[in-house]
Amino acid sequence: MKNSIKILLLACFFAAVGCKQSSETPTESTESAPAQNVGQEGVKDETSNPNIVQVASGSKDHTTLVAAVKAAELVTSLSNAGPFTVFAPTNAAFDKLPAGTVDGLLKPEKKADLQNVLGYHTYVGTLKVEYMQDGQEFDMVYGGKVKITKQGEKTFVNGSEIVASIETSNGIIHVIGDVLLPK
Repeated sequence: MKNSIKILLLACFFAAVGCKQSSETPTESTESAPAQNVGQEGVKDETSNPNIVQVASGSKDHTTLVAAVKAAELVTSLSNAGPFTVFAPTNAAFDKLPAGTVDGLLKPEKKADLQNVLGYHTYVGTLKVEYMQDGQEFDMVYGGKVKITKQGEKTFVNGSEIVASIETSNGIIHVIGDVLLPK
């Protein structure tokens, strides 16, 4: 009973404080907060499937790819409706590149080159492995073509095996073991 009275008194106190009129006169501000155009990257809830960027961001095997997407300022693009297919190299794939390559591409002055590389991993549309045919070629976002090969049950893109596929709210991610470099 004592606890109920204390809770009731606290509720009354907060209600009274919350209703108190301010003696300060509101002023009009001529400055407005800068608008943030975050597109779909800012949309998160508990019931929707995550988008490509959200899935990659949650993968310990794709931290280098996520850092590259951020450095190339492609987060918003890859978070939007799509659909997109992303051939996603793992951290180990980036480690296979010559020393200094990744660090060099992450520099601000190399943003266009980085966008080129990442665009070579991105297709506008959904490409599911089960529908890919041996010898098919696909035009990628920033130009260039990738070629699909099949060997038994295995599927390869430009010689790199697709080791996993993850459907997202805005497309599909195919995990690969190599970085695809435009020719």
